Amino acid sequence: MAFKIFNSAKRKKQEFFPINSQKVGMYVCGVTVYDLCHIGHARSAIFFDVFVRFLRAEGYKVIYVRNFTDIDDKIINRAKELGKSTSEIAKTYIRAFYEDMGSLYVKKADIEPRATEHISEMIQMIQALINNGHAYEADGDVFFSVESYRDYGRLSGRRLEDMKAGFRVEVDQKKRHPLDFALWKRAKEGEPYWESPWGRGRPGWHMECSVMSTKYLGKSFDIHGGGEDLLFPHHENERAQSICAQGGEFARYWVHNGFVTMEGEKMSKSLGNFLTIRDAIKEYHPELLRLFLLSKHYRSPIDFRRDSVIALQTALIRLYRMIERLERLWGKDRIKQIKEEKEENDSDLSRFLNYLKDDINTAGAIGVLFDKVRALNRSIDRLEKEGDSDAEEMERGLSSIFQMADILGILNEEPKEFFERLHPELASLDMEKIERMIAERADARAKKDFQKADAIRDELRSMGIILEDSPRGTVWRLDV
Repeated sequence: MAFKIFNSAKRKKQEFFPINSQKVGMYVCGVTVYDLCHIGHARSAIFFDVFVRFLRAEGYKVIYVRNFTDIDDKIINRAKELGKSTSEIAKTYIRAFYEDMGSLYVKKADIEPRATEHISEMIQMIQALINNGHAYEADGDVFFSVESYRDYGRLSGRRLEDMKAGFRVEVDQKKRHPLDFALWKRAKEGEPYWESPWGRGRPGWHMECSVMSTKYLGKSFDIHGGGEDLLFPHHENERAQSICAQGGEFARYWVHNGFVTMEGEKMSKSLGNFLTIRDAIKEYHPELLRLFLLSKHYRSPIDFRRDSVIALQTALIRLYRMIERLERLWGKDRIKQIKEEKEENDSDLSRFLNYLKDDINTAGAIGVLFDKVRALNRSIDRLEKEGDSDAEEMERGLSSIFQMADILGILNEEPKEFFERLHPELASLDMEKIERMIAERADARAKKDFQKADAIRDELRSMGIILEDSPRGTVWRLDV
């Protein structure tokens, strides 16, 4: 099955053809380092982490570039607020970024450039745009002329004549057109600055990504990614200035992930529903957060609700219990060997990869993983009760589960570590008994024996187990 990805520039799924055969260049816009990362940042980072893992599993050599914006109005304002330098603020939150992403098992990008390390290259690109008539200087500022580029708006599907100055676009009397955007900003009193042909100042936000992406990947590269809020104006402006300054195609495929809402509302500090990664991890296991944020298609919005997150916990527990059962039967050394050998002759692994080949459909891929877990658990049941199972088939199934889990970024821990981290109480629970009681209760409800069903619920509650019924079935959680 051919790999297809939704290209925002074309507004449709397209078959993926890298510029250089098995080598893929990917640039993803990183964070502005003035505060702690939130769950929205986590979704984007986790999705592109899985995207890169998938490409590598498919045999591509990936050069993954993700930047840090370490000079910006927000950073300057935070520095003034705390009485620190902008470099101190940036260093603090870059360190926090690595801690937060590491806790979610997000791998580092291959190249992680910072804006302040590339000022000279930005000045060179700005000068090139002035020289070829696509930019102009105005009282120490330099602006890109959107009217000079006839394809402006093509990426986001807008027409220049229909657009007006609006969201995230500063209206400045020095501009020739309201949508002209800053390439260089004259420094205000007390702000950090760099020397330039137009005076002291700093580059505009869009300029940094144009310079860093093309420096490390070339003037034409395969994939440019980020959150859907970056499509316009950030990515539109990046594309325009990069093509006008250097020629080439810039990015061939544009990939954007959807928003995260909180209980149906946009995340906002003023609404008090702003969830940082650090706060989320205090309540949820990081692999549970990964699964939840991958449980819907990346282009769709996802609503962060506690019950929706907890609903996936039972499946994750079942996965780790399966590994634990096999370790008891086969020993840890054999499990480790199976994990490292990577058996590829498995139809379910092919199904899993086919979901990912269809526009990185992680929701469908997760379904295949847990179908496989259920099947392997049935084989373990037969082995434990009857001593009868196809060991070779079980090993092949476990190998495929490890490969699926590796692409999704889960199964990073030993079962004992996982259960103690999730809840210390889980380590001593009889999982088989709990699952059996839930099945008995479901059978009683189906037979309308509600007295027996309620009795089972009450018994489970006395064990510290809370049941939550939904149209998708019954899940359980600890009463903590």
